[in-house]
Amino acid sequence: MTRFGTWESYFYPPPDDATMRNVEDIRDPNALHSFEYSATALRQRQLNADPSLIAHTYDAEHLRAIHRYLFQDVYEWAGEYRTQNMSKGNAMRGFADVTTGEIDRYLADAQRLVQQTEWGRLDRDQFGAAAANVFAHVNQAHPFREGNGRSSNVFMEHVAQRSRFTLDYARVSPQVWNQSSEFSVPDRGRYEVVPDSLVPVFRHIAVERTSTTTPGVDPAALARSPLSASYPKAPDSSKDSGRGAATGQQSPARGTARPGRGYGTNGPGVGR
Repeated sequence: MTRFGTWESYFYPPPDDATMRNVEDIRDPNALHSFEYSATALRQRQLNADPSLIAHTYDAEHLRAIHRYLFQDVYEWAGEYRTQNMSKGNAMRGFADVTTGEIDRYLADAQRLVQQTEWGRLDRDQFGAAAANVFAHVNQAHPFREGNGRSSNVFMEHVAQRSRFTLDYARVSPQVWNQSSEFSVPDRGRYEVVPDSLVPVFRHIAVERTSTTTPGVDPAALARSPLSASYPKAPDSSKDSGRGAATGQQSPARGTARPGRGYGTNGPGVGR
């Protein structure tokens, strides 16, 4: 068993069990969120300035390298797969199962989609559909204990570099982004992602590339602040250890079988 082989092992022991273990040994969760935001924002600016820092292979190692680079100053496990299953809100199906190889399977599907698509020939509508499909697979893989949103958004910026578009995440509200992402999760008992709700989002944030175009801001980061902690509860939710999940926005149902999916504690916990 690795050091991070249980849900609780990602956190400090009591009385600091509301805070995830981190490189700087910060024990206050608000201070950790503030440090995480500033540290990853700096690393993301470095990646935006020099994309060659990461090999663009569009596979699992590509995404892991992004996460490792962004979070190297924050978490010891930066770039490593989570060891525990996670879900978000009232989703009937959790993110990729760590016990069945689903993480690698979803990321392999995403790589296949990237490689099979002639990105340079796509118009805005076609780009929106193709990008939504890729992102839905990466989002469902949700390979890391924390920082999936920031890593996957950088990954999608790298994908967009193959097209005539760049992505301006500031053009979509955090509420719409989160709701659309949550709706793309497969139905219970199914493997297939449902990217429909993401198509208009990617179509809207696609901006014609110019020599001065720069990547937009991560909408999840815009919504996040040092006071917006969303650390999940431990598997035994009867223990109030201070790791309660933050309440997210209620979202309109994608269909009668898909109720609103705010952040919640379905399964072992929730994660970004």
